[in-house]
Amino acid sequence: MDSIDWASLGHAYGPADDVPGWLRGMVSPDPEIRTEAFGNFYGKVLHQGSVYSSTVASVQFLFAMADDPATPDRAEVVALLLSIGREAVHAEEIYAVICGDDGEDSTIYPDTASLMREHADAFVAYAVDSDPQVRRAAIEGLGLFLDDAERAVALLRNRLTQENGVNERLLVVQTMADLALRLPAAAAPTRAWFDALADSDSTDPDTRLAALAHRARCATDSIDDQTVPAVIALLRQVTPAPRPEQDQARGRRESTHLCTCETDPEPDPGVPGHIAAAFDDLERHGRVHAPTTPLLTALHEALGARFDDRKVLLTEQLRSPDRATRYDAIDMARRLITSWRGDHTHLVRLIGDCLLPGDSFTAAAAAEALGSLASLAEPAREALATYVITHLAEHRPDAWASPHRALRRAHQQAVVALAGLGDERALPSLLVALDTGTDAWRSVDAAGRLPQAAAELAPRLIRRFAAIDYARERPGFGFTSFTIALSRLGDPAAVPALTDALRAAVQHKQWHIAEAVLKALAAFGLRAASALDTARPLTEADNVALRTAAVSALWELERRPEEVVPLLNGLLEQHRNTDAIDLAGRIGPAAAPVLPRLRQILDEQLAQNAHNEQNGSTALNDWWTVIRVASALWDIDGISQADAVLPVLLDAWKNNDASAHAVIACLDRMGPAPHPALPQIQAALAQPHRYDQRWIGAVTLDLEIERTCRTILARLQDLPDPSPAGQE
Repeated sequence: MDSIDWASLGHAYGPADDVPGWLRGMVSPDPEIRTEAFGNFYGKVLHQGSVYSSTVASVQFLFAMADDPATPDRAEVVALLLSIGREAVHAEEIYAVICGDDGEDSTIYPDTASLMREHADAFVAYAVDSDPQVRRAAIEGLGLFLDDAERAVALLRNRLTQENGVNERLLVVQTMADLALRLPAAAAPTRAWFDALADSDSTDPDTRLAALAHRARCATDSIDDQTVPAVIALLRQVTPAPRPEQDQARGRRESTHLCTCETDPEPDPGVPGHIAAAFDDLERHGRVHAPTTPLLTALHEALGARFDDRKVLLTEQLRSPDRATRYDAIDMARRLITSWRGDHTHLVRLIGDCLLPGDSFTAAAAAEALGSLASLAEPAREALATYVITHLAEHRPDAWASPHRALRRAHQQAVVALAGLGDERALPSLLVALDTGTDAWRSVDAAGRLPQAAAELAPRLIRRFAAIDYARERPGFGFTSFTIALSRLGDPAAVPALTDALRAAVQHKQWHIAEAVLKALAAFGLRAASALDTARPLTEADNVALRTAAVSALWELERRPEEVVPLLNGLLEQHRNTDAIDLAGRIGPAAAPVLPRLRQILDEQLAQNAHNEQNGSTALNDWWTVIRVASALWDIDGISQADAVLPVLLDAWKNNDASAHAVIACLDRMGPAPHPALPQIQAALAQPHRYDQRWIGAVTLDLEIERTCRTILARLQDLPDPSPAGQE
């Protein structure tokens, strides 16, 4: 180890000269030192799954540890090797060459994958080790690193007969499917093996269930109308309904299994609430509570757009007598609803049925899932309201501030979801949050969803907003949440507080804060005219983003194009100042003097995109600027720009699926002009999956896309095509 120049190698946080100490720490007789060493390695040398030069250099020493029976935590070492190899194998399918530690091109992932395959025999040995934990850690490696399909199939079949533990047997079946997907030569024998397992009455139901799920995963043509009923029958065998006398003991076991209790200790009081909650969320993310969950997740992925089958299966899961199965099903149902269009009323109601007062952990997950569904959560509105009202009745007046963390989180999530539906029954708890300060950070965005209660909410938000200390480098979490919430409530009483915040932000040179405040003031329009004297000087600020926000605010607060358009000309000289482009469109025909500059920006960006395509660098294409400029051209000059704007918008939409919302919004403003876009609009409405599923608010955007597409179709379908082709 000492012969390696570790300082010349790197990990996530710089030179790797500390790695030898961590490797030595992994074999320390002190368990605390070992835990710290493994944590440092995962956090820095395998940071978020990334492989570095120091990771590769460590592999030989990790194998030496795993081979040595005297190593204290051999299973942990094997698991670490598996993690390195898994990341390398998966990444080599995507990256042939990547940027290495030193910024130069590197083949580190394929090279690491090859290194792990060279050590495949080590995983074969670990898989038959006398230590069951080592065996379990090694099983997946048989599917990842062996390139001899016949040998790998034989080894895995043998492992299934040798393993007695349910989790180990399920892992063997999963690994066989991974192998079949990786090596085509393994597909046929694997399919035959799955068929035999699934149809064998002598095989335990857990393994039969795994065989069915993973056969569907690696052989989708095997899915038929009997697949889901067979899975449900096996699920019922695996999780039989508890007898009444077992309920109490079963509840205790499940509470332990779900890793929660009503008396969890509070986090360190020095840790802000939103930080503690973020770490709690991170800890919950990806946790599996029922052993069948990985199988059912794989099956749902294989079923894809077979919605009827998936809904039947999810109904069974959400109604399962097993609490852990129900809990894990909530997120599966949420993913289906947020990813695929359709009538999800039944599933939403089943999620609402999980809002049981006696199970705060599951209720919190259900409420959080409903909160992510936007208006699609409507069928669960009454379930949410009942849950919130019941809590208020039992814990009045401070269910929001309950000393029991699990109950408090469940109540807060339900209140937030209810407020997201605009339901005023969320108001009492939000007032408690804002009055007491208990987890007030969670209530701010929710408060902005209740404009009908602005008279009670706005003064409280203003009071907390006014208490922000702008002398701090970072004024704390939620500043933008405050400005957005006050904008949504629309109470002009917020204007003086926002104006004061703008002055303070400028005084302390907090430009990003000043920009957010200006945008909030702009949302009040002419009602915020009293802020003009504070905003106007900022139209000459050196900071471009601040200057743009100030000019935009000037327009919204005063609506004098003769003052704003000359300033806009200067902003458009800045490269890709999309906020300025949007402002030009909002001003409309009065912004005609900037038309030449907008056309120039459009021509330059289209030329750059074409150049990128010629050189195979399409990932660098900037379609957002193209869409915004084209939209502004239409909003300023109308029908005379149709021939230039429409093809550009449709091409941008075709090349950047995430732009659908912006493109369709402009098409809606174009009246009958977008008739040639009918096929693309019809296709957008007919597609089964939702747009842009990666972002918060994606469901709301997709629902708006659907509504706008229907509006455009209703307007255009009975009109003649005005284009020359249509007239011919």
